[in-house]
Amino acid sequence: MVGSAVTSGDVDVIRAADRERAVVTLTLAFASDPLARWNWPDTYQYATSWPKFVEAFAGRAFDHGTAHGLDNCRAVALWLSPGLGPDEETLMEVARDSMDGKVFQDTMGLFEQMDAAHPTVDHWYLPVTGVDPVAQGHRLGSTLMQHALAICDSEGLPAYLEATSPRSRRLYERLGFDVTEVIQSGTSPPVWAMLRPPRS
Repeated sequence: MVGSAVTSGDVDVIRAADRERAVVTLTLAFASDPLARWNWPDTYQYATSWPKFVEAFAGRAFDHGTAHGLDNCRAVALWLSPGLGPDEETLMEVARDSMDGKVFQDTMGLFEQMDAAHPTVDHWYLPVTGVDPVAQGHRLGSTLMQHALAICDSEGLPAYLEATSPRSRRLYERLGFDVTEVIQSGTSPPVWAMLRPPRS
């Protein structure tokens, strides 16, 4: 999934210089996400904690050339290649330092269930993807997904993700993902584990 510089209309790898821009897009994209705002209901708490969470959860995509951007990072998808996972130590540290006590405990329950639901075969994992709200509705997110899924198909590998809203779940279902498990812990909103087998 490696490419050259991002140009308007083309999906490509996000350059190091655009890493912060990409995280800002994801921060805007998830500002009303049910799970993200359950984790951080206070606006300031969300705005200062979510970027750190994204870096720990999916930042390795930037380091491994699997962070995709479209239209000057107005749409972003951070993919982790087979065998690559989140920075779990930093992820736990960010969650513990930024979440309220009960929310943190329930989030740990979510993480445990997410780990258990993860495929055990080689797969591409999409921890986070999003589109700047002012650019939504123009198929930027779908274009990013179709680009990556074509590569998954060419490699004969499944794609896996967790949908955190009914709207995103429906989008992923249209792209061929099936719900494999519904994850929920304590007071958390539901999270849908979703898998898409490779297509020949």
